[in-house]
Amino acid sequence: MAWREWVQDFEIEPSIYAANFAALGADLEGALDAGARILHFDVGDGHFVEPITIGPIVLESIAPLVHARGAVLDCHLMVDNPEHHFPQIAKAGGDSVTFHHEVVADVAVTAAKARELGLGAGLAFNPESEVADVVPRVEGVDLVLCMSIHPGYSGQAFMPEALDRIRELRAALADDVYVQVDGGIKAENIRAARKAGAELLVAGSAVFDGVDPGAAYSRLVEAVA
Repeated sequence: MAWREWVQDFEIEPSIYAANFAALGADLEGALDAGARILHFDVGDGHFVEPITIGPIVLESIAPLVHARGAVLDCHLMVDNPEHHFPQIAKAGGDSVTFHHEVVADVAVTAAKARELGLGAGLAFNPESEVADVVPRVEGVDLVLCMSIHPGYSGQAFMPEALDRIRELRAALADDVYVQVDGGIKAENIRAARKAGAELLVAGSAVFDGVDPGAAYSRLVEAVA
C-alpha cells in the first residue's frame, strides 16, 4: 500500500489525540463507520513540543482494529529525533511517519530510512518556518504538512494566515506530493482549506469533542462538499 492508494480526491483524517481515551475503540469505530480511511496519530516527546502525548503502546493496541477496517495510521512525529522512533512505529503498526523540517538535517536520507521499514514519509513545518525554505527539501516525501496551529496541544484555533501558506505550498509542489493541514480544522474552515489546495485535512476536536464522532466526521465531509 502507498499514499496514492490511500487518498481519493481528499481525505479527512480524524486526529486520535483528541479522542476520548476511556472509549477509544468506540470513538474510532464511529469515525471508521462514517468513512474515515486515514487516522492521524500524534506523537509528542515533551521536548520538540511541550506535552508527552501518545506513543507505540497505544498505536499497537489500535492498529489491528484500524487495519481490519481497511484504514491506515498516519503518524505525526512531533519529536526531536524522529529516526529513533521509526522502528517502534513500524513494529507497532504505523503506516506512515511525518517528521519536522525544523529538526531534520537531511530530509531525503530520513525519508529513505522510513521507507526501509515499509513506512510512507512526510515533512511537517511549523508556522514560524517559511514555505520557501521547506519546498527545496521535499525530496523523497509523500506529503508536506502545513501546521495551522503551534503543534503540541489539541483544540487550538485555526490560524487564518495558513490558507495563504497552503496556496503557496500547493503551487510550489509537484502534483504527486500531497498537501496536508493540521490544526483548528472545523466545519466553518475546512472547505476553505480544501479550496486552498490541501488534500489531507486533519481534524481532532471537530470529530471527537461530541458524543458521536461518526456524525461529526460526516458533517465535515458535507462541509467540504
